Amino acid sequence: MRIAKYIPNTVTSLNLLSGIIGVTYAFEGRPDIAFFLMIAASLFDFCDGLLARILNAKSEIGKELDSLSDMVSFGVLPSFLLNRMAVSHLGTGNLPDTILCATPFLIAVFSALRLAKFNTDERQTENFIGLATPACALLCGALAHYVYTTPDSFLVGWAQSRYAIPVFSVILSALLVCEMPMFSLKFKKGQNKNSITNKLRICFLTLCAASALLTFLVGQKFSLIFILSVLIYVIINVINLIATPRK
Repeated sequence: MRIAKYIPNTVTSLNLLSGIIGVTYAFEGRPDIAFFLMIAASLFDFCDGLLARILNAKSEIGKELDSLSDMVSFGVLPSFLLNRMAVSHLGTGNLPDTILCATPFLIAVFSALRLAKFNTDERQTENFIGLATPACALLCGALAHYVYTTPDSFLVGWAQSRYAIPVFSVILSALLVCEMPMFSLKFKKGQNKNSITNKLRICFLTLCAASALLTFLVGQKFSLIFILSVLIYVIINVINLIATPRK
């Protein structure tokens, strides 16, 4: 029996397990722990594909398991984190507030659509069309973590606004399934180092490093780095879309 072929699926299962446990902590009002579990899930998600290539252990089952795991860790978990934030600020005493608090669950629905689209879209072998689910999830998780651990921050006031989280959820849902090209961070041998995509990657990584340095210098929580990084990523891709001539 070739044990190596089971290693990637085992790592993928750890991604799923991290997401499930993260959901329980989100329900218990501990978004800080849930965010750490989300980070763990993203690391497992990165490693399973890497191990599958190294061990030559790619399989259709692994592909499906990966999508199902991502649905929990990067679809359901961020939805619950934003839902808990909305409930804590708005409550569910009446129907309009209940609907507003349920809006973050759109992220779970559109994450499912995004993952199904990714699995069947041959245009996304090198880069992405729409926002990747891990990026969306980490933005939601980092926001929940930052608001929870920094109660006097400016983001708390924003999150307490009646329509902030619902509108934020709708925007993220749209980004998940939109047709906007978004670069990946896959640096491969043989790629043109002077291509626009590589330049965008380098620009993004440079700005992320600067954001991380600034965050630590001003004494902010590390989750702010994730918030800034995902926002920078989206903004760079939007600028690139606007600047790219239409064919």
